[in-house]
Amino acid sequence: MTSFTHSTRRTLICAAGALALGSAAGFAFAKPKVRVIKIVAKKFEFVPSEIHVKKGESVSLEFTAPEVPMGFNLSDMGLRIDIVPGKVAKLPFTADKVGNFPFLCDVFCGSGHEDMNGTLIVT
Repeated sequence: MTSFTHSTRRTLICAAGALALGSAAGFAFAKPKVRVIKIVAKKFEFVPSEIHVKKGESVSLEFTAPEVPMGFNLSDMGLRIDIVPGKVAKLPFTADKVGNFPFLCDVFCGSGHEDMNGTLIVT
């Protein structure tokens, strides 16, 4: 073989190797897909009031409040956020344990406030 052929062959092999490594690195650093769950906090309920996720699943709870300021508190997971009318409140998390976990509104929103709650169900 001529030196030109060896040089061309080496270049192609190096390029193929770099491409393979780049693709593998892309998969290694790819972020897991985040599932968005939209929740409306209205007087005096969360809609939906049951949230179902799988253990290890990355989710983003996206809250809106059409009427008055609200709060979301899921103490078993260490999650808390204020929900302000006219804005979307985003709360990303990954469920790390299986079970049923109660959540509630922790900002007084009126006479039915004490009944404003729900359940996160992790399977």
